[in-house]
Amino acid sequence: MKLEVKNLTKKFGNTIAVKRINFQIEKNSTLGLLGPNGCGKTTSIGMMLGLITPTEGKVFIDGINLDPKNRIRLLSKMNFASPYIELPKKLTVKQNLEVYARLYGVKKISSRINEMTDELNLSNFLERKTGELSSGQKNRVALAKSLINKPNLLFLDEPTASLDPDVGDFVREYLENYKKKNELTILLASHNMKEVERLCDKIIMMKDGEIVDSGTCNELIQKHGRKNLEETFLKIARSKNELG
Repeated sequence: MKLEVKNLTKKFGNTIAVKRINFQIEKNSTLGLLGPNGCGKTTSIGMMLGLITPTEGKVFIDGINLDPKNRIRLLSKMNFASPYIELPKKLTVKQNLEVYARLYGVKKISSRINEMTDELNLSNFLERKTGELSSGQKNRVALAKSLINKPNLLFLDEPTASLDPDVGDFVREYLENYKKKNELTILLASHNMKEVERLCDKIIMMKDGEIVDSGTCNELIQKHGRKNLEETFLKIARSKNELG
């Protein structure tokens, strides 16, 4: 699915959280959404998911406006994962996946849960309550939930935050392999620059609610005269809003 964002703006009272951002993600590509804390990434994702109503601007998915009339139909083809939004803690992993599978209208639910269990190594804690899991286990369950309906558009907000290097690498490798086998467009918000370099085709940089730069990782590194993406990120985050 192709995602287009046009003049997307969100105001909370007199505060402008997101100011007229414009970008698009081509079908089957991965776009990195980068920026310091408080720059508007989470608010932007909320609007793209239809959870937050924009003050101005529109979101188009395959050319269809994400408005109340089309929202349910479009959301069935989308999904979202974030370690900061926990699944119901008192339900077991299996119960959580069953609930979300039903919400997304998944057919052959048991078969799909079995697939996700095998692919993400969930079998050892499938019957445990989600609130009892380690952070690494919770992240894998959140990823399973985000793919339960085989979405064509996936939003990932810090998918490997707080994970040890081994589990983080497992998640990144899984996403790479899954994307090779399935039609999937991804918006990835991350503070892990090596992760962004590995997974993203292009990136956009946000600061103070605005997009201040965009391009491939190599393009931005060369443009700003830095050695790697992390140094480039720091330069942009610490500079005044004079970048274009």
